[in-house]
Amino acid sequence: QVQLVESGGGLVQAGGSLRLSCAASGSSFSSLPVGWFRQAPGKAREFLAGISKSGGRTSYGDYVKDRLTISRDNANDGVYLQMNSLKPEDTAVYYCAAAPYRLGDYVPAQYEYSYWGQGTQVTVSL
Repeated sequence: QVQLVESGGGLVQAGGSLRLSCAASGSSFSSLPVGWFRQAPGKAREFLAGISKSGGRTSYGDYVKDRLTISRDNANDGVYLQMNSLKPEDTAVYYCAAAPYRLGDYVPAQYEYSYWGQGTQVTVSL
């Protein structure tokens, strides 16, 4: 079983930046592909970015990809989401998620993510 914990959220002014972190326990995090999602009140969950277990492959959602960078540090079991030029509409709860291990270095489809953290709130003010 994998337990994921997000951190790094908070209140930031429009135009600012945040770096979210995802840490894991309970399994070998470096063997799992990881993604970031967000959900704003009253809206559907949105895929932001995914990264393969090696970090060599990444994928981004269309809407915000120009302002995001996903990365990972397997030596320290961490996955990160750098967010720049934040806007009020980026206000949401941000989640990291992991997909089960399978052979190959790949970025999962959205439906493959089955381990989820509790989320971290990001609020962007004018």
